[in-house]
Amino acid sequence: MNKYYPFCYILSSALVACSQQKTNLQANKKPNIILIMADDLGYGDLSCYGAKTIQTPNIDSLAINGLRFTDGHCTSATSSPSRFSMLTGSYAFRNQVNILPGDAPLLIKPGTETIATMLNRAGYTSAVVGKWHLGLGNGKIDWNDSIKPGPHEIGFDYSFLIPATGDRVPCVFVEDYNVANLDKNDPIVVSYSEKLNGYPNGIDNQDMLSVNADEQHSQTIVNGVSRIGFMKGGKSALWKDEEFCTVLTYKAIQFMNKNRKQPFFLYFAFHDIHVPRVVNAMFEGKSSMGARGDAILQMDWFVGELMKNLRALGLEENTIVVFTSDNGPVLNDGYDDSSEKLVGNHNITGGLRGGKYSAFEGATRVPFIVYWKSVIQSGVSQALVSQVDFLATFAKITSTQLTQNSAPDSYDLTEAFLGKTNVGRKFLIEESGTLSLRMNHWKYIQKSKYKYPYNDIKKIDMGVDTVPQLYNLSNDISEQKNVALEFTDTLAIMKNTLEKYIKIGHSQNH
Repeated sequence: MNKYYPFCYILSSALVACSQQKTNLQANKKPNIILIMADDLGYGDLSCYGAKTIQTPNIDSLAINGLRFTDGHCTSATSSPSRFSMLTGSYAFRNQVNILPGDAPLLIKPGTETIATMLNRAGYTSAVVGKWHLGLGNGKIDWNDSIKPGPHEIGFDYSFLIPATGDRVPCVFVEDYNVANLDKNDPIVVSYSEKLNGYPNGIDNQDMLSVNADEQHSQTIVNGVSRIGFMKGGKSALWKDEEFCTVLTYKAIQFMNKNRKQPFFLYFAFHDIHVPRVVNAMFEGKSSMGARGDAILQMDWFVGELMKNLRALGLEENTIVVFTSDNGPVLNDGYDDSSEKLVGNHNITGGLRGGKYSAFEGATRVPFIVYWKSVIQSGVSQALVSQVDFLATFAKITSTQLTQNSAPDSYDLTEAFLGKTNVGRKFLIEESGTLSLRMNHWKYIQKSKYKYPYNDIKKIDMGVDTVPQLYNLSNDISEQKNVALEFTDTLAIMKNTLEKYIKIGHSQNH
């Protein structure tokens, strides 16, 4: 028995308890909102988006019975900036947000309007469960004391977190303000700058590794996996990677059950399919694509468990479920887990160019599904939509006024999200090693001071160049032909539009 209880018991007992309550519950006037955020999941990684090598029936069910967007986007090619803009309705580049180390301070300043603060004013109880990667504390974190500020200071009533990512120390869960299951007699020490006399490292102890890693990921070894950063202490609190899916899903279900009689917002941030990809025994070897394929199956199964619980609570018809990804895919991201070798004919980007870290569409065009039983008519939408629009859209759906000067880049896309129109955004800014602009079927990539066309290690077209790029996605979805010299008027319009909205500090007035 693990310290979070065996999962078969968790689900069976939870579902029985919920089914007993079902007939006594009244539908909330305001819909519950469940936002499921996968990690590093590509546009082509799901069978509902065309994958043939792998099947994702539970996510497919949301897509078949809900609205599947073919031009839905995160805002950034990497995690921290993407999650920042999603929660705040503000492009991350306005705040110089980059990928955060594991001991970074809280990125979103308390007092900033977020989806959680807005919904709290609307009477919602809010929780975040899963990968955080938005910083904690004010700078130097004492992991053995109360960790503030954090999610609670930006609107969440409950939090159960992987503090940064699975490939970074500390390898512990943080529940609300404290490290879960910590023995204060075995204090945690974390450093990203110097070695500690703690857990072994991956460079000197390769025989202890279950998966080989590059030099960056070869510092602290926990659970047979080496990570970024150094750590000692906290042995009783250490996670097991293969239990991420069970522990996080249990915490999400626990929150839903506790708050079933009032409107709730659950931001459920999966670790899958981010590295290190160490899956539960239930899914090990179940795909033909190695650890990454197994992690996709694992992710899909637990989406199904979440939906089973929602139905058992009698809340499916009064809950908006959104499924998406924080950025595009990558095969080799620091660990030799055979994902690159075994990918076969599976096209992780669905024919888009680039991937995680890139300026091309494969970085930000991601799976984007909105499901609301009996409210959203099932179908496929070509509307241009973005995760940065969640804040303004949820505010409209819940009849909640945004605070002054908040969500500067978030549009109310309620009509598009509910499938009442195929018209979405007029334009969208995308972030990577440079900035890009989408307008209708055009894609403009701003020129950079340096050229970085291809990452040989990650096998990704990065799209950063010293010349401006313009692509006509209506006949060149894979961005192969730069037509900047042919359509100079369009290039000038897009260049000026991007520069305008960078300069004025917002792209939307509420």
